[in-house]
Amino acid sequence: MTKKTKQDSELDLNAALTELRSIAAWFEGQQEVDVELGLTKIKEGARLIKECRVRLKGLENSFEEVRKELNDEE
Repeated sequence: MTKKTKQDSELDLNAALTELRSIAAWFEGQQEVDVELGLTKIKEGARLIKECRVRLKGLENSFEEVRKELNDEE
């Protein structure tokens, strides 16, 4: 297992969305869902969604800071 760097600790939204799509596709492809494996996938999806929300809020704050800087320059 590799150590996480500071940059790695920030959630990659594209990777998270790809993983969420993969989880959804897994459920769609199942005729009979293994309950334990399904629960594991649901927990992983919930974790990813929470992390995405935090990351998106951070990005929103960054965009707001840039907007304020641009308005201050006018």
